[in-house]
Amino acid sequence: MKVSTIKEELNSLAYHGRGIIIGKSADGKKAVTAYFIMGRSVNSRNRVFVLEGEDMRTKAFDESKMTDPHLIIYYPVRVLGNKTIVTNGDQTDTIYELMDKQMTFEQSLRTREFEDDKPNFTPRISGIIRLEKEGMNYAMSILKSAEGDDSSCERFTYAYSDPLCGRAKFIHTYKCDGDPLPSFEGEPKTLELPDVNIDELTDLIWNNLNEDNKVSLFVRYIDIESGATETRVVNKNN
Repeated sequence: MKVSTIKEELNSLAYHGRGIIIGKSADGKKAVTAYFIMGRSVNSRNRVFVLEGEDMRTKAFDESKMTDPHLIIYYPVRVLGNKTIVTNGDQTDTIYELMDKQMTFEQSLRTREFEDDKPNFTPRISGIIRLEKEGMNYAMSILKSAEGDDSSCERFTYAYSDPLCGRAKFIHTYKCDGDPLPSFEGEPKTLELPDVNIDELTDLIWNNLNEDNKVSLFVRYIDIESGATETRVVNKNN
């Protein structure tokens, strides 16, 4: 299995779209997650991340320039007990609400499909981290159109039990740039998680995202034993 550095992987594309990284720190003590958004249109770029307690939402940077909040404004991060949910759309709320009613991560996402942004039909990517007595586990999901045909939805869930220290999985919305944008293909990519603190990791990710297209970044370290969190948010719009 190919293991890439964060620098290598982020520099491999000018436009990943939205991306989720989840893994376990090199010392095995923390669950690590990051979520970033990129944008090409004025509407997509006119956003910032805003923390609300342990949750996080997107917000228009300049309300007067917001032309369509549809698919743009949502909660990328919500916390439900020992679970941290990270997604690229309002399916965060779907997962939160249905898991709170004892449905599973996968069952919750069966009520949703890819985005209705024809002709791209942007995939919905989602991740969840669970902290248990025996440690952490996590899962990732992608819901995408079948070969760009919106009449069929392909659903993939990847579950990781007892994840390796110093490794993370990375999934993003688009395979590469294009018109229309082609959906991500294959399993989530494997990344090396360096033995660094949260500020160093935040800088590493942010500095290696394409300068023209990057918009916002969220990074969180979660202590696996105590559940205590450290969070960083970077917005290009300040």
